[in-house]
Amino acid sequence: MDLEVRSVSKRFGATIALDNVNLKIASGTIHSLIGENGAGKSTLGKILSGVYQLDSGEVELAGQAVTIGSPREALSRGITIIAQELSLVPSRNAADNVYLGIEDHAGPWVRRGVIKDRFEELTNTSGIIVPNDRPVSALSIGDQQKVEILRALARNAEVIVMDEPTARLSVEETAVLKDVMRSLRNQGKTIIFVSHFLGDVLDVSDAITIMRDGKIIRTSKPSDETHDSLVEAMTGRKAGEAFPAKTPPNSPAPVLEVNGLTRGMQFADISFTVGAGEIVALAGLVGSGRSEVARAIYGADPFDSGEVKLQGSVIKISHPATAIENGIAMIPESRKDQGLILDRSIRENISLPYLKKLSQLLMKRREENSMVAENFAAAGIRALSSEMTVRSLSGGNQQKALFARSLAGHPTLFIADEPTRGVDVGSKRAIYELLADLARKGMAVLVISSELDEVVGLAHRVIVMQTGRIVAELVGDQISESAVVSAAFSMKQREGLAS
Repeated sequence: MDLEVRSVSKRFGATIALDNVNLKIASGTIHSLIGENGAGKSTLGKILSGVYQLDSGEVELAGQAVTIGSPREALSRGITIIAQELSLVPSRNAADNVYLGIEDHAGPWVRRGVIKDRFEELTNTSGIIVPNDRPVSALSIGDQQKVEILRALARNAEVIVMDEPTARLSVEETAVLKDVMRSLRNQGKTIIFVSHFLGDVLDVSDAITIMRDGKIIRTSKPSDETHDSLVEAMTGRKAGEAFPAKTPPNSPAPVLEVNGLTRGMQFADISFTVGAGEIVALAGLVGSGRSEVARAIYGADPFDSGEVKLQGSVIKISHPATAIENGIAMIPESRKDQGLILDRSIRENISLPYLKKLSQLLMKRREENSMVAENFAAAGIRALSSEMTVRSLSGGNQQKALFARSLAGHPTLFIADEPTRGVDVGSKRAIYELLADLARKGMAVLVISSELDEVVGLAHRVIVMQTGRIVAELVGDQISESAVVSAAFSMKQREGLAS
């Protein structure tokens, strides 16, 4: 079922989201839409799936002009969307979620046995296997993503728009999802893949459409593109160096000293330092204990033994508020689940940790506004006003709002867990510049990242973890993607897994 858009335009107030877009998507292919935030790719996907309605132009399905006025109408035509924010019922199992609204009934009663049988048949025919013996809230994000796909298939969807489906997945879960996408394509389904992750796009696509400022720049085959060529087309600028130049400090004085930190089965005997003006990366596979160590340092989780020193003094941190008071800031792994209040303003999100300082019976609005304005600018947030809700911002600007909030506390130690997750290429470069600038100004920076190029491109030192322990420390010319991978998959780990 070929899908075609002709001269499609869409405005949101004064903003032109789509400008006379023409595109043909062949049936039974994985067709990727890429571009910076605001390029129009998600808007186009939502128009095709009925979430938004076009202002002008037309959509053709199998050669016939169609009107898609709602998601229900789109689904009746075989088109659905899997959005970034999953829409599952957390307390129900996979089968209940898949058949929600289309259950088999005997009078007023749901025929649960029939639903179970239908679910098993669907998983067998699709090859998408997911546990059905627990609530979906207990499943991994990767398995929840599979439940969304199964729900689409149960409704006979032929065209599935996947909007940033890998943004919250681990490397291993992403690999599984890409296999699922290929399998669906081989079954004749059409996948419209909206993504910031150019490596995934090059790996899985049959065709790539590059968008910028609401217009299509070109559509091409993956074999005709490289990471740099995609970046140049998306941004309109030469790709150049992806990372700012490293300026290692000379014999930096230790700001953070971690000695023998241990927490149950999560990590043990963790010892390292981060000096003033230094960027140190914690690397390793998902589950190696990287984020858990960072959370323990920040006081988000307790630890059993060991000590944390800040500028030479042992500190007792039992809560993030204490960490902030001691000059420690942290960007959490998930900005939406752990970092931001999406429906509150940028101003409120930035000033939130400092309300005690900013209030004395009444809020000191002048001080708050001054703090917000200073750090709004320092983080490079692109928004019309600090009174805009955080939800209305792009992913990159949401991430910068977290940076602004952290910088407002004037920290001496800055911890960034997955600092560029779910942001576009342009925002990534801005965040890298920001982290490098913090280090140049003498701040100690600890980065946790699953992206090898990020680890290698940013860090002055790399500490590699596996199964809750430090197994390698790489410095200077020792730092390379192959060296990090080699340490992460060392014989010690394989022996541990085998046992």
